[in-house]
Amino acid sequence: MKRLKPSAQRADKSKNRGTSRIMRRMIPVTLYILCVFLSGGGMATAQRGVDAVLKEIEASNTTLNALREQTEAQKLENRTGIYLAGPEISYARLWGNPGGIGRRTDLSVTQTFDIPTLTGMKSRMAAGQNSLAGLQYRSERMALLLKARVYCLELIYCNALYRELSVRLGHAAAIAEGYKTRLEQGDISRPEYNKVLLNLAAAEGEFRRVEVERDALRAELKRLNGGTEISLEDDRYGEVAFPPDFDGWYARVEQQYPALACARQETALSRQQVSLNKAANLPVFSAGYMSEKVVGQQYQGLTLGVSIPLWENKNRVRQARAAVRAAESRQADREEQFRNRLQALYSRAAGLRLTAEGYRRALDASNHTELLKKALDAGEISLLDYLVETGLYYDAIRRTLETERDFQIAFAELSAVDSDKWLMVNG
Repeated sequence: MKRLKPSAQRADKSKNRGTSRIMRRMIPVTLYILCVFLSGGGMATAQRGVDAVLKEIEASNTTLNALREQTEAQKLENRTGIYLAGPEISYARLWGNPGGIGRRTDLSVTQTFDIPTLTGMKSRMAAGQNSLAGLQYRSERMALLLKARVYCLELIYCNALYRELSVRLGHAAAIAEGYKTRLEQGDISRPEYNKVLLNLAAAEGEFRRVEVERDALRAELKRLNGGTEISLEDDRYGEVAFPPDFDGWYARVEQQYPALACARQETALSRQQVSLNKAANLPVFSAGYMSEKVVGQQYQGLTLGVSIPLWENKNRVRQARAAVRAAESRQADREEQFRNRLQALYSRAAGLRLTAEGYRRALDASNHTELLKKALDAGEISLLDYLVETGLYYDAIRRTLETERDFQIAFAELSAVDSDKWLMVNG
């Protein structure tokens, strides 16, 4: 085997001095990470599931806490103004002129009665408004928990990619160390060694980039959890109960979706408002007791009164009917948009599911990175063949993990409407 001259070896060692420092820094850390991952098994058994994370976020999220308080305050506000007006008591003590005629004392107690209050129309309207407030809270809650679930699914994807890239980085570091020794011995050329260094730099760059992504997702989950750290180390998704038939599934969930329920409730309330405005045109009655005392005389008895609203409620009924038509139009639009959106989401999720399953089968059948490394170490394949083959394999890994992640996110958006439940069975 041809060896370099001593002078050439010294020059080459001088060129490699900076590289050696990098290798000494990177390889121990890389091998440590690799050992940790390889010793951990394919899937941790003591890791918390996504559902547990969502429960913690629901309990600790400051936005949801504020929404709950706001909803309770709104419900109390809706229950105000639905009772009879307070009784009116008046008292008068009058001095006569001239003074010899004595004094006069008047006392009256009056209670007014309006038809909407007596018939319970205002109470039913308040109950409907409270139901609407509850539905609006459910809608906000669902949107926030869906965002948290998507972050969790993204984090699981990053964990899985982090695990694969750690293996790749360990192989790249081991190969670089071996080729460094061979370069010093004169077995390989400098350009070939440079390819190894480029492969190592690319592996480390991808590894660090995924680390940054994981930290960013953890920060988002911490923010949603009220500033408390979230620990989610899962690197595989749980099994999902994907609905086989869209029409049957949609017929069940459309009655439970908070936004559609809000639209239906708004329409019902607008119809109630028409009846309430009609009743406001009815007379308001009053009844009471009155007493009048003068010197040597007293008058007392019952009083009855009626107030006829002639002008103050003009156009209220017409406005309420217009509001009903507007609410019905909004409800029809929301139902149509909702069905079309879910139909597209269902089709996308079904396609991604099949694609992800195909990718996973192909990937499981072609996982031979260990064999490639052994073949490279034995000199059975060239460095270029090894880099091409491993590059193709890790591209396939990325596509597989991305497709699985996209399916899980699409399914999360689809199942978010299913009565606020997640059709997820932890694996």
